Amino acid sequence: MATIVQAAGLTKQVLSGDSPLTILHDVSFAVEAGDSLAIVGASGSGKSTLLGLLAGLDVPTGGSVSLNGKDIFALDEDGRARLRGELAGFVFQSFQLLPALNALENVMLPLELAGLRDARQRAEESLRQVGLSARAHHLPKHLSGGEQQRVALARAFVSQPKILFADEPTGNLDAATGAQVIELMLELNRARGTTLILVTHDDKLAARCKRQLRLAAGQVVQ
Repeated sequence: MATIVQAAGLTKQVLSGDSPLTILHDVSFAVEAGDSLAIVGASGSGKSTLLGLLAGLDVPTGGSVSLNGKDIFALDEDGRARLRGELAGFVFQSFQLLPALNALENVMLPLELAGLRDARQRAEESLRQVGLSARAHHLPKHLSGGEQQRVALARAFVSQPKILFADEPTGNLDAATGAQVIELMLELNRARGTTLILVTHDDKLAARCKRQLRLAAGQVVQ
C-alpha cells in the first residue's frame, strides 16, 4: 500500500495574550491508501486542529504534510484548495448543507463547481447509495439530523475522493442514528477504497477504524 497522508513534526502555536500557546507539538504519522484512522483524545487535545492541518485548511507553525506525495504547505492557498478539490471530501458535525438547496442540489454542487456535465446523474446515484432517493427534493430543514448527515456523506463521496476527512460526524446525532451513519461511512470507505480520517470522542466509532491515533495535550500518546 502507498502512503497517502504523511505528517512530519507538525506543530501549531497561537498567541494567548503575550505568550505562545502550543496546541500541537511535533506530531508525526503516516496513513496508507484505503486505511481508516480515528483521531481520539479528550476535549482540547488538538484533534480538530490536527484534522484542519492535514486537510490544509490551517497552516502549521512547523512541520509538513504530504497528501498523495505533494507537500501541501509548499503550495499557496489556491494551490491547496485545488489539491483538496482533487483529493478530498469533508463531513462535519454540523452537516454544512446549503439551506436554500434541496438534497439533490446540495450533492450536485461540488460536481457543478467542477464543471461536470453528468452532475445530476452522479448525485442521484450517490443519494441512492445512502438510501435517500425518496428525499432528493426536500430542503435540509425538512430532513432529520440523520438524513442531513447522509446527504452530507453523499456529497462528500460523490466526487470520488481519495481521502475523506470527518470531524465528529456523529456528534449531533442520537446513538442509533449515529450508528447508521458510521456503518454507511465505513461501507463507502470499503467499497470505494477511500482513505478515512476522522476525529471522534466516540470510542465505539474509533474502535471500528483500523487504527487509532490518541492525542493528549497536543502530543501523540499511542
